[in-house]
Amino acid sequence: MTLADLLHYANSYPAHVLFYFLLIPFAALLASWMEREEGHLPPWNYLFSTLVYLVAVPAILSVAYTAYRWFFDRETILNTNLLLQILPIASMLLTFFIVKRSVKIDTLPGFGRLSGMVMMIVATMLILYGLDRFRLIGFTAIPFHYLLLVFFGLLFAIRFGWRRIGG
Repeated sequence: MTLADLLHYANSYPAHVLFYFLLIPFAALLASWMEREEGHLPPWNYLFSTLVYLVAVPAILSVAYTAYRWFFDRETILNTNLLLQILPIASMLLTFFIVKRSVKIDTLPGFGRLSGMVMMIVATMLILYGLDRFRLIGFTAIPFHYLLLVFFGLLFAIRFGWRRIGG
C-alpha cells in the first residue's frame, strides 16, 4: 500500500477516519472520569500514554503532510482536506487537554520520546524547506518516495548528531 492508496482509502471511507479521531478523545474522557486520582499509576498511565500516541503520531504525520503540500507542492490553503489535515490535529489537542487534566504529561511512559521525535521532525522539515527555498535542491522534481528517504536520512543524521554533542 502506498501513501496515495492510504489517502485514497481515507477519502473513500470518511466515517472510519471520523470514528477513529472521535473515539480517542472520548476514550480519554472516559478513562479520566473512571480513574479519578490514580492516573499516574499503572495501568492508567499506560492507557493514557497509548491514547496520546494513537492520536499524536497521525497528527504529526498530518502536519508533515500539510507542510509538504503547502511548502513543496505550493498547494493553496483553500484545498486543505479537513478530514485528513485538520481533524487529526484537533483530535490530538482535545486528547492532550483531557489527559493533561487527569495526569501530568511528564509522568506518562514514553512521552519524552514523543516530544523529542516532534522536535526532530520539525527540525528536519525546516532544513528541507530551507534547502528548497534557497534553490539548493529542487524537491518538487523528486519522486515522493525519494523525498521520504532524504527526510528519514536527515532525521537519522540529526538524531545521531544530537546524541554526539550530548543533547
